[in-house]
Amino acid sequence: MVPREHGDTDGGQGSQMTGPGGVDAVVEGTPTAARPNYSGAIYGSMLAGSVVVGAAAGAGGDYHVEPVRLAVLLVATGLVFWLAHAYAMFVGDRISHTLLDRAEIRRVARHEWPLLQATLPPAAAALLVGLLGGSDAAAGWVALLVAIAGQVGWAAVATLRAGASGPLVLLSGVVNLVLGLLIVILKTALHH
Repeated sequence: MVPREHGDTDGGQGSQMTGPGGVDAVVEGTPTAARPNYSGAIYGSMLAGSVVVGAAAGAGGDYHVEPVRLAVLLVATGLVFWLAHAYAMFVGDRISHTLLDRAEIRRVARHEWPLLQATLPPAAAALLVGLLGGSDAAAGWVALLVAIAGQVGWAAVATLRAGASGPLVLLSGVVNLVLGLLIVILKTALHH
């Protein structure tokens, strides 16, 4: 699953450049047919981790949210945030620059799709732990770890695809791991 953005246009002004790794780099005012939207995937992964922590906090820190309920909560939250981001982008960035038509709505929705996609692996992990007879707490922890792995993974892929050096890719992964660990610390603090 590679996050993609489809169809930014500015009436043909600007130029398109292909960056290292085959990723389209955008120059100010550049039309692009498709380019990855890693920020949505990273943000969606962080959102999923926050939902897991929030579910634990809602249970008084005592993790008793059934895996099915956690999975539904993850996907529903991802859906709401995807719609909100698509709407905000459509209204904020596009309304004064683009004709309001179905094609533009689809392009904007596709651009924000990775945010929702990133909530699916943690939701699937919670369901799988539940199906295997794991506890609610185990499902929560596994979902959280999958969300953090997604966040770190997408950050590393984005940095690699941008043509960054090995140390910068590592730094990007470490920064996202630290952010993920902050979520784990919060979950642990709420649990005790």
